[in-house]
Amino acid sequence: MTNEAKYRQVCKEARATGLALLVLILFWLAAGFGAAQLDIKVFHLPLWAITSSIGTWMVAILLVKFLTSVVFKDMSLEDDEKNG
Repeated sequence: MTNEAKYRQVCKEARATGLALLVLILFWLAAGFGAAQLDIKVFHLPLWAITSSIGTWMVAILLVKFLTSVVFKDMSLEDDEKNG
């Protein structure tokens, strides 16, 4: 793999990670503030407390699993190109 291909892969991974973070933040906002208006209790806790804490962890785990299995690529960090 050339240095240029490695750079493109690193940029792809960085963009995907940033997008995953944005998705996680939007889920946290929706799960916390969106569910706050519902009068539902789970184990004597409001639904928003469960969805914004445990739900956010579950979504984060799923996003990491997606990133590591689909987007990230195992590559050598050694310089493969010969100079000169």
